[in-house]
Amino acid sequence: MGERQPLYEGKAKIIYPGPDTGTLVQYFKDDATAFNARKKDVITGKGVLNNFISEHIMNRLGAAGVTTHFIERMNEREQLIRALEIIPVEVVVRNVAAGSICPRLGLTEGDDLPSTLVEFCLKDDALGDPIIAREHILTFGWANAGEFDVMVAETHRINTLLTDIFAAINVRLIDFKLEFGRPADGSGGLMLADEISPDNCRLWQVGTDEKMDKDRFRRDLGGLTEAYQEIARRLGVTIPQAF
Repeated sequence: MGERQPLYEGKAKIIYPGPDTGTLVQYFKDDATAFNARKKDVITGKGVLNNFISEHIMNRLGAAGVTTHFIERMNEREQLIRALEIIPVEVVVRNVAAGSICPRLGLTEGDDLPSTLVEFCLKDDALGDPIIAREHILTFGWANAGEFDVMVAETHRINTLLTDIFAAINVRLIDFKLEFGRPADGSGGLMLADEISPDNCRLWQVGTDEKMDKDRFRRDLGGLTEAYQEIARRLGVTIPQAF
């Protein structure tokens, strides 16, 4: 880690200044959190697994035409990324009823939704990441109308791509979270930010609905590292033998 001073530290990652103007370094921690960090632990190797899996998926999305902040993986725990002004909105994509939507709307986990549901939450842990609507986003200036439309369109495209990626390895994409940002230097349009990994995707084994994501930590199922390793193996991602 050296003597670098972090610009930001979140629940699962640390952001450091990058080597060049317009770049940052994203460091993946082993910290595991759930329920807005009310549940915490450290799971050795989780950050390495998420780094390699996210690299693989970001590259595949990029090859399909999705503009992302990812530049390259630097080592086992760090990625070089473009510096973005992050829009303070989490975009939640739901294909199947699971997680918080079930008690909120009286749904049964595992029920197929009539269509893909896209929800928005304000990124604010202190407020519990409340659900918001398009009107909130525009009224408070978190994004303008054009940016909102781009976020929604890109979200649906990413959902289609990810669904196919995981279906090819016999995994159902239940739901996931996205973040977007603007280039910090003011050039270009919105880019996909953050990461795509089992930390922010619900992934179920086809046929058995076995959890292969962070629900193994949320629900005290155990075997989180093994589940992430299995996702990596099926995707063809080579993980270092020693974390």
